Amino acid sequence: MTTDPRAAVLVTVDELAADLRLGGADPAPGAPVLLDVRWALAAAGQTFDGLAHYRAGHLPGAVFADLETELAAAPSPAQGRHPLPSTAQLQAAARRWGVRHDSRVVVYDATGGMAAARAWWLLRYFGLRDVRILDGGLPAWQRAGHPLEADDVEASPGDVVLTPGHLRTLDASDAAALAASDDGVLLDARAGERYRGETEPVDPRAGHIPGAASAPTTENLAADGTFLPTDALRERFAALGATAGTHVGVYCGSGVTAAHEAAALAAAGVQASLYAGSWSQWSNDPSRPVATGAARG
Repeated sequence: MTTDPRAAVLVTVDELAADLRLGGADPAPGAPVLLDVRWALAAAGQTFDGLAHYRAGHLPGAVFADLETELAAAPSPAQGRHPLPSTAQLQAAARRWGVRHDSRVVVYDATGGMAAARAWWLLRYFGLRDVRILDGGLPAWQRAGHPLEADDVEASPGDVVLTPGHLRTLDASDAAALAASDDGVLLDARAGERYRGETEPVDPRAGHIPGAASAPTTENLAADGTFLPTDALRERFAALGATAGTHVGVYCGSGVTAAHEAAALAAAGVQASLYAGSWSQWSNDPSRPVATGAARG
């Protein structure tokens, strides 16, 4: 019997509720560490206060994970808006969240996994094996009638030891080579209008990496914010040339939603390499060419 690869990437709200034994007399032994990763790309001059949203209501026992300060290093034109954190930085954060060497982790947000997938990818890149995204996130949890808690959760410190390099990555030169190759595909996970160069709200230049294919992350999701069925994801990515036997790379604006693309691909049985610097790094380098329009260029 063929195993659905999405089971290693996603968990449903009913599966998680059963795992947590909500309403039971005793807490679930070995329950997963829950991370609330609510974040959004704010408009110029504005900020998104994920911690305030967390404190207003979160899954029982969930700890807030700050994307800007815990799931990314300091931004720079040379490295991009959300460089990968150092091992020491993420390990300190993971221990604060209560992650131990044998922990299972479930991550969620309120935007279809667009931010939570960053935590999913990073924790797997740094060596944790059992990390899953709550399919549909907080809205799906609430639609199912499951409870929320308010205020902060302070976890017992964890002891996890992280090591990098457990997932594949690309640098700018790798991304350029893959986009130009005949035996692989580089997917641009940003909105279509940003790929085409019609608008660029954040980064210095508009357009896309020449040769990259447009594959907006929003098209990984159904109308209710859950991931598409496995067969639908496979069909979507196969139409873009991304199949289990090809070298697939992904990028976005700053390496955040590209992790969502990597998660959707993994759920479809396709392993992808992530270009962490993404467009925010590429567009800051004047030596890197830019393509515009709907064609790959």
